[in-house]
Amino acid sequence: MVTGRFRTLAIASCIGMLLVLLAGALVTNTGSGRGCGDDWPLCNGKFIPSYTLESLIEYSHRLITGFEGLLVLAAFLATYRLFRSNKVDFKEPLYYAGGALLFTIVQALMGAAAVLWPQSPPIMAIHFGISLLAFAATLLLVVWSYRVKNGRQAVFTVPRSVFPRVLAVTVFCYVVVYLGAFIRHTESAGGCIGWPLCNGQVIPDFEGATTIVFIHRVAGMLLGLSILGLYTHIRRVTNGKAGLLIPAGWTVLLVVCQVLSGALLTATLTNDNWFIFTSLLHNLIITGLFGILIDMLIRSRRLQERTDNG
Repeated sequence: MVTGRFRTLAIASCIGMLLVLLAGALVTNTGSGRGCGDDWPLCNGKFIPSYTLESLIEYSHRLITGFEGLLVLAAFLATYRLFRSNKVDFKEPLYYAGGALLFTIVQALMGAAAVLWPQSPPIMAIHFGISLLAFAATLLLVVWSYRVKNGRQAVFTVPRSVFPRVLAVTVFCYVVVYLGAFIRHTESAGGCIGWPLCNGQVIPDFEGATTIVFIHRVAGMLLGLSILGLYTHIRRVTNGKAGLLIPAGWTVLLVVCQVLSGALLTATLTNDNWFIFTSLLHNLIITGLFGILIDMLIRSRRLQERTDNG
């Protein structure tokens, strides 16, 4: 049985992971990655470092990550203790809690490695992707806890054609996220001035930062079209019934918001204060979008129609 206390713990771990993700983005956007020098877990050789804005941001990120690590560990232990005796019905949350713990450990180790041994932008961009997976795992645990609140989850069938489409869109979304993270870590956001045109051109000159930013924009546009196509397909093959149609609708809404937030991000490039805010908003929206896609991916695989031969 899923208790209210367990659900509260799952929600706390999910919110904590979101804060970790946003705090990491804030560290990158403010250039505070070296705020604690080359020391880890201490900051400039101290448990409580001398105050500078960079050290405050970086050390706060470490503290949030450490506290979140304890929450994720507690959620995993609680999941194992409560549901280990019924692995048939409750194997799903064990995977989610275990995945959250695994990705949290990996991202913490990557963060420590980035401090002790400075990494290249391509490697640093992966750090955000790992955080995204960790958040998705905690979100899935929360969603599961509500779906079984009044007993077993509602069962419906998903046409077999849906899963490969959701898989393709989810993988492509992850690639687009990586490109965005790479832009931040290479400080290439200024490669395209203006929106929707890039430097006043439909197809700009491919030089330096302009190339990666333009590729990211095109990939974002293709992601929007692929999500719209996914929604249309789900609506057609399910005859407009509930199930995956509602979350698919949310992905369409969120990808539109993500595109608009990208335009807002471009408009605030020259204003450092607003740029930090719009960048965090951009990260927040893509985090929610990716979490919903992962949930759709799992459900479309688990509930897909079976043939007579299994």
